[in-house]
Amino acid sequence: MSRMLKKTISSNWFHGFVYRFIRLYASTFRLTVKNEDEWMDYLKKGGRVLLCVWHQQFFSAIHYFKTYKKYAPGLMISRSADGDLIAGVASRTGWRPARGSSSKGGKSAMMEVISHLKETGLAAHIMDGPRGPIGKDKAGAISIALAADAVIVPFYLSADKAWYSNSWDKFFIPKPFARVTLTYDRMIPLTKPGIEKDFEALRSQVENIMIEKLKVIK
Repeated sequence: MSRMLKKTISSNWFHGFVYRFIRLYASTFRLTVKNEDEWMDYLKKGGRVLLCVWHQQFFSAIHYFKTYKKYAPGLMISRSADGDLIAGVASRTGWRPARGSSSKGGKSAMMEVISHLKETGLAAHIMDGPRGPIGKDKAGAISIALAADAVIVPFYLSADKAWYSNSWDKFFIPKPFARVTLTYDRMIPLTKPGIEKDFEALRSQVENIMIEKLKVIK
């Protein structure tokens, strides 16, 4: 990536342009939201919720997730140039980016999300981001949820018409005027593990629940 392109992607005006474009584009979706009430009631009663999604599917939720801006939710985003853009869009949606990933700055970003989640009650985590492998739940979500005493709520996006990229995650973008469904799974409460293999069991449990909704495109 050229220096000029990196500078453009990192600029505030470009972030604003992309944010407005996404909102305009996503406004064409015929969106249906399912199973939101359970975890929202839990949150309103003082519970803490960590929303979790595959990297493949997060684009379709950006427009709708502005409805949660009053909670100022936290979200880990990498320190890459792409991460700059995603963070710029997320902040305009009312979310609070914590910059870092498994490859750089992950520990400090995770602690920031944990602290923010304890304070506001809501955060989100992209399970296999930022570089995959696809469908692999890393340790971050379990660590955050346990440290903040939060339940995990997986969510999935689907569309009747979409484009799929050739990237590692098979990233998908619904076509204009597509019927898009945002589905929340049941809350997953976690108990603190006593030994290391218990942590792995929790990680595998969440991964196995979510993997069925990953769209494998050959």
